[in-house]
Amino acid sequence: MVEIKLKKGKDKAVNQRHPWVFSGALDKIKGKPENGDVIRLLDANNDFLAYGYYNDQSRVAVRLLEWDENIGVDQAWYEQKIKTAIAGRAHLLADNDTTAARLIFSEADFLPGLIVDQYADFLSVQILSSGIEKAKDIIIAVLVELLQPKGIFDRSDATARTHEGITAENGLLWGEAPAEFIEVKENGIKYHINIAEGQKSGFYCDQRDNRKLLASYTKGKSVLDCFSYSGGFSLNAFAQGAAEVTSVDSSALAIETLKQNIAINKFDENKHIAIQSDVNKQLRQFNDEGKKFDVVVLDPPKYAPSRSALDRAARAYKDLNRRGLLLLESGGLLATFSCSGAVDIDTFKQIIAWAALDAGKEVQVIYQFCQPEDHPVRLSFPEGEYLKGLLVRVV
Repeated sequence: MVEIKLKKGKDKAVNQRHPWVFSGALDKIKGKPENGDVIRLLDANNDFLAYGYYNDQSRVAVRLLEWDENIGVDQAWYEQKIKTAIAGRAHLLADNDTTAARLIFSEADFLPGLIVDQYADFLSVQILSSGIEKAKDIIIAVLVELLQPKGIFDRSDATARTHEGITAENGLLWGEAPAEFIEVKENGIKYHINIAEGQKSGFYCDQRDNRKLLASYTKGKSVLDCFSYSGGFSLNAFAQGAAEVTSVDSSALAIETLKQNIAINKFDENKHIAIQSDVNKQLRQFNDEGKKFDVVVLDPPKYAPSRSALDRAARAYKDLNRRGLLLLESGGLLATFSCSGAVDIDTFKQIIAWAALDAGKEVQVIYQFCQPEDHPVRLSFPEGEYLKGLLVRVV
């Protein structure tokens, strides 16, 4: 097996079980590893540190897997990691009330670059590292044996693959292809989702708890759900008795799916307005019209894919939230989110404070949102904590 030696003093994070080793920390490579190969990582004294995937195309040159020298990264290793990850989510899918969950969450489950989401009888898989790509056949075989899905679909079309030097993929990996729309349930609410063409892996399981919690504040209220996608916040609001809901998204497929979801749940379509539009443009229009809402939800895409984009993202978040706050009067609620890992919760709070100041609003934080338990955070890998949100009340 190829051995890679670290520069002196570059082993601290490895010993603290952080799973990333950057290219600048490498000293010597003994052998000629291919991208995705499992290598032995050594410290400056040639003592064993860990096994990991190597990739010379990525800034993260080694993604660490196993710190016990006596445990090889073989088929049995993959089986054990996958079984453990799935077992930890079993209770989420124990009844028919919820049939969608994330089963494997990359580094959090010691499988860096592997995302597996279950949607009813189908699995949606994202393979985002060259090491997982090399182990794909083993992984698919284990998933089939453990879960016996109808089909496994590959949604490995993320930018992360480009950074790993591998091409995007989108297609059937095993079994039966999913229909254009399949039905899942989350907290008893039905959703039509499109695995092949929907955003990310087809659905956003990471807002499950937050959708339910926010809905408890919406009875009898007027709700504006921005970046609504297939309607998670909109549908939960209706389920809790919202008086009216306006949903805004720029995607035609998202709006079509949302309308289907309103219908299959038998919610009152006369109380719902679906608008296909750029959210910032629509918020400006609402403000120009003097429109007000009781609850505004802002759940935008990732504005800061890296720390280098943080300043630009902060300005975008501030402007978006300022526009959202202008649509609220005293007692109104803003539920605002960021899925940018580079934006920590303290930075996000500061951004919302600036937005409130610019909007001429005084606000109180009454709840802090986070990602759910099927998106766990390893304490040795804080970068896995990406989703954060605030529920603020206009005073």
